[in-house]
Amino acid sequence: MIERLGEKLVLQFSETRILGIRLLGLDVMTLIMSWVVMGIIIAFAWWLRKGLDQDVEDKPSRRLVVLESLMTLLEEQFAGAFESEQLQTQLFSFISTLFIFITLSNWISIVPGLSSPTADFNIPLSFALLIFVVSHYYGMRVNGAGRYLKSFAEPYPFMLPMNLVSEIAKPLSHSFRLYGNVFGGMVLIVVLTARMLPYGLPAVFQAFYGLFIGAIQAFVFALLAVAYINVAVEQ
Repeated sequence: MIERLGEKLVLQFSETRILGIRLLGLDVMTLIMSWVVMGIIIAFAWWLRKGLDQDVEDKPSRRLVVLESLMTLLEEQFAGAFESEQLQTQLFSFISTLFIFITLSNWISIVPGLSSPTADFNIPLSFALLIFVVSHYYGMRVNGAGRYLKSFAEPYPFMLPMNLVSEIAKPLSHSFRLYGNVFGGMVLIVVLTARMLPYGLPAVFQAFYGLFIGAIQAFVFALLAVAYINVAVEQ
C-alpha cells in the first residue's frame, strides 16, 4: 500500500513538472509561471489605470472602486508598519508589489495544470536576498555606512561573528518559511489526491489552501520584510 502511494506521488509530481528543462539553475516551468504572474499583474494594473480616466464629479466607476479598495487594504496592512513616514513613502509601493506578486504566485496553483513559482526555492530565496540588500542599503543610508557597520560589533566586539551569522541567517529563514509552506501544501494536496480523489476533498482543500493560506503566507513574508528593514534602520 505504501509503495503504491509512493508511486502515485511520484507520478503526480512528474505530471506537474511539465517542462523539466533548467535554465541558469531555474526550472523553465518556474520561469514561465513567473512571467504569467507578471503578465496578470501588468494587465490588471492597466485595467485599473483606465478607471482613472474620468471626471472627478462623475460617479466612481467600478474600476476606481476596486483600485481604492485595493489601496485601502494595502495601506491598512503595511502603511503603519514602517518605522517612519519617510520610509513608508519610499518603500510602500515596493512592499505592496512584492505582496501582490507572491499572493498571485500562490493563488495560481489552484488552476489545474499550473504550479506556483514560489514552490521553487529559487524564487523565495531571490526575494529574501532582495530584502536583505534593501534593508542594509537603507540601514547605511539612514545611519551612515560607518555607524551602521560599526553596530554589528555592539554591544561588545566579540559579538561581531554572531551578529554576522544572524544577518546571514535572515534571508535563509525568510525564504525557507515561504518555500516550506508552499511546497508542503503541494505535497499534502498530492497525498489527499492520491487517497481521497473519489470524494472530491482535494479540490476543496486545494482551493482553501491556495487562496487563504497562500494570501497569509504572502502577508507574513511582506510583513517580515518591513520588520527587517525597520531593524536595519534602527541600528
